[in-house]
Amino acid sequence: MARKPVQRTKHIPQRTCVGCRQVMAKRALIRIVRTPQGVQIDPTGKLAGRGAYVHEDRQCWERALKGALAHALKTELTEQERIVLTEYMQSLPEESHVA
Repeated sequence: MARKPVQRTKHIPQRTCVGCRQVMAKRALIRIVRTPQGVQIDPTGKLAGRGAYVHEDRQCWERALKGALAHALKTELTEQERIVLTEYMQSLPEESHVA
């Protein structure tokens, strides 16, 4: 008797938003990475360095920039990095996920 092949479900990596602490699929979050050149947004999710993840909405970014992001990246954000991240935050919608 022939055995049916087992249907495997694809593993979806999960990450936690540092702003609201909600666990979601890695692809649904924006990665911010600490590299030797400084903190930057990683749209590919593949840059080398310590990463943290934030939802694509302003409320999470505001909470993350208050200190959770720096803590997750184990670094202090410079004024220039804070400006770049704040400008990116301004381009995001007010709320895009259900908390």
